[in-house]
Amino acid sequence: MWPLDPSRKEVLRFAVSCRVLTLMLQALFNAIIPDHHAEAFSPPRLAPSGSLDQLVEGSAHSIPEPLVQLAVDKGYRIAEGNKPPWCSWKLPLIYNYIQDVYWNVGFLRYYELRQVPNFLLAAPVAILVAWATWTYVTTHPWLCLTLGLQRNKNNKALEKPDPGFLSPRVFVYLVHATVLLLFGGLCMHVQVLTRFLGSSTPIVYWFPAHLLQNQEPLLRSLETESWTPLAEDFPPRQKIPRNSIMELLYNWKTCSSVTRYILGYFLTYWLLGLLLHCNFLPWT
Repeated sequence: MWPLDPSRKEVLRFAVSCRVLTLMLQALFNAIIPDHHAEAFSPPRLAPSGSLDQLVEGSAHSIPEPLVQLAVDKGYRIAEGNKPPWCSWKLPLIYNYIQDVYWNVGFLRYYELRQVPNFLLAAPVAILVAWATWTYVTTHPWLCLTLGLQRNKNNKALEKPDPGFLSPRVFVYLVHATVLLLFGGLCMHVQVLTRFLGSSTPIVYWFPAHLLQNQEPLLRSLETESWTPLAEDFPPRQKIPRNSIMELLYNWKTCSSVTRYILGYFLTYWLLGLLLHCNFLPWT
């Protein structure tokens, strides 16, 4: 039963701890960094002698002329302008119109030299999903070629599937992640690719866990509560914390390069994202 399962208890405890720590850090960062007095999030205010009618009727005339001219130069819609084209469409979808005209969203539209920093920001998660796809396809080529609809008579791998990430049951998730990567990388603003994949597919988390299990010797020694250390720097029969991530952080210098890259990326992205995004600074 679930209450007696120690692994699920540990996952729940770790998730709650991360959420509590995130809220504490967000409160700290909001106290340290000013809120920039963002007027966009403030309700409109009336003059001391003003009224609601003044606010509604006089709001259009209170805009300075240079701002109106700037809006016209940039192609923005103003109150005295003509009716936008999307109003006459058979299916008036304003979101598609805004994406096309104002956000420049479309196939390969974002591939500009000035967007190189945004591509670098999204490169780690894109490489991670591409690496996961390559690993899975090279491990199960027949399964991917037949889309899992036909078994290979010379291969009994499907009868006794591999555990974990290389299981045939993961195939549908991998196809979903690959399609999202192609669509996001070719047709979307690339800086949203990290949160787009991170909130849509579990491959972003399953594959790093697969790499850690296969390429980190320290994790293989944590199968039991006490273990024999791999190096002489560790005392014999050292007690291991139940959280494997914390153990890897405690022994950072002895971890493999893959473990350092994975943990370093996720922790850095978490801390910087928490620091910047909650204070309305550029981040995704």
